[in-house]
Amino acid sequence: MKKILILTNNDIGLYNFRKELPQQLLKTGYDVTIALPYGKQVDKFKEMGCNFIETPMNRRGMNVIQDLKLLIQYRAIIKKIKPNLVITYTIKPNIYGGIACRISKQRVIHTVTGLGSVFIRDLWIKKALIKLNQFAFKEACHIFFLNKENKDFYKNIKIIKDKQQVTVVPGSGVNLKEFQFNEYPNNENIKFTFIARVIKDKGIEEFLESAKNIKDKYSNIEFEVVGSVDEEIYLTKLKEYEKLKVINYLGHRYDIQEIIKKSSCIVLPSYGEGRGTVLQEGAAVGRPLITCDIYGCRDNVDDGYNGYLCKVADCKSLQNSMERFINLSFEEKKEMGLNSRVKAKKEFDRNIVIKSYINEINKIV
Repeated sequence: MKKILILTNNDIGLYNFRKELPQQLLKTGYDVTIALPYGKQVDKFKEMGCNFIETPMNRRGMNVIQDLKLLIQYRAIIKKIKPNLVITYTIKPNIYGGIACRISKQRVIHTVTGLGSVFIRDLWIKKALIKLNQFAFKEACHIFFLNKENKDFYKNIKIIKDKQQVTVVPGSGVNLKEFQFNEYPNNENIKFTFIARVIKDKGIEEFLESAKNIKDKYSNIEFEVVGSVDEEIYLTKLKEYEKLKVINYLGHRYDIQEIIKKSSCIVLPSYGEGRGTVLQEGAAVGRPLITCDIYGCRDNVDDGYNGYLCKVADCKSLQNSMERFINLSFEEKKEMGLNSRVKAKKEFDRNIVIKSYINEINKIV
């Protein structure tokens, strides 16, 4: 039986956005092992038929000792499993999984799910990260990107070469059977919903400031923030804005689909995404979108058709986009939502993504 090893940094992302790939691999006769930190979704993968190897890691920041331990773990796992192919997702598995595969002369497919804060904020460790990526990606069999701009960026900084096999897929896609269309909410209040990790790069500061300004002008507008706080500074800020009755903070939630259904518009003013899965999920449910005119975000919105694009890190531009939406008639808002669903069915169907992976896996293995 052919063996596939999947390396990633957390169970939630793998289950929510990519579970259909191991399902399909198991169905077609592959033996599938996942290596990642333990989380609640791991048991669902076990029930599915996957093997599991617990692989602790610090997802954020670079710590030489911790990262060296992760590399050693990956090397040991590859030696034990002897997979026919390794598939990696996210930055650290791409780097340290890629290095372990190169040392082991192991075939590997990488997926670049986004650039991360290091490149978005141009942090001091960028040069070291580029060197590590160059070494890790050099012998990769295939590399998947979620948007063209990330692919071009990796080529420009020489992480990947022209001769390497590369595919751009429409993000992780959306399971359209799970995220079904839901009628647009018919109520007087308009609810803008921010769903993301609460960090600067996701545009939380612009969202909060715009919400405060809009609240001063309109009485029937609600703002929600959904997601775990990854940067401690925002815990205080969210409490402050809740106290002022500007937002409702719902914390980390698993019922994202239900939250989207009750929303009037999904807002993600991110500084850059792999592909902004929550935007695609919002579109699938039939909700208008507001996001930034930047890689991984703009691909999800046809400006004026199923939402609006605003400038990056620009509170005034975001506020203007939200006010444009507020001033639409109910029928115009509803039509935008219908257009989102049409776009989701045409462009974001997860089956498109899974077929691309299966085709490449079968070619390699």
